[in-house]
Amino acid sequence: MDTTNAETQAPVITLSEAALKEVKRLINVQGLTEGGLRLGVKGGGCSGLSYTINFDEKIGPHDQIHDFDGVKVIVDAKSAIYLQGTQLDFQKDLMGGNFKFVNPNADKTCGCGESFSA
Repeated sequence: MDTTNAETQAPVITLSEAALKEVKRLINVQGLTEGGLRLGVKGGGCSGLSYTINFDEKIGPHDQIHDFDGVKVIVDAKSAIYLQGTQLDFQKDLMGGNFKFVNPNADKTCGCGESFSA
């Protein structure tokens, strides 16, 4: 299966309208023209797994790429297992704003919302 052409498959992750707007703003501010937003999971955190989010210009052979209104979202094959069905949201508050992962696969999350167990 060609995981680099994931546009024909159901996306592993979706972006809320607020998240898409904020990612586009950040891309514009940073002047990024290559790559996209990389979302992933790594071991660690209070609950066992932590979310990762950053911009990445490199796309590997096992990465899945999803396009949301011109924004490329990159997810590696291992992280895709834990992120299936997750929505990335962006919430503003008095302290600024932050991205929030709404993950239906998380059995338990920590208080900060940045780690989970599945």
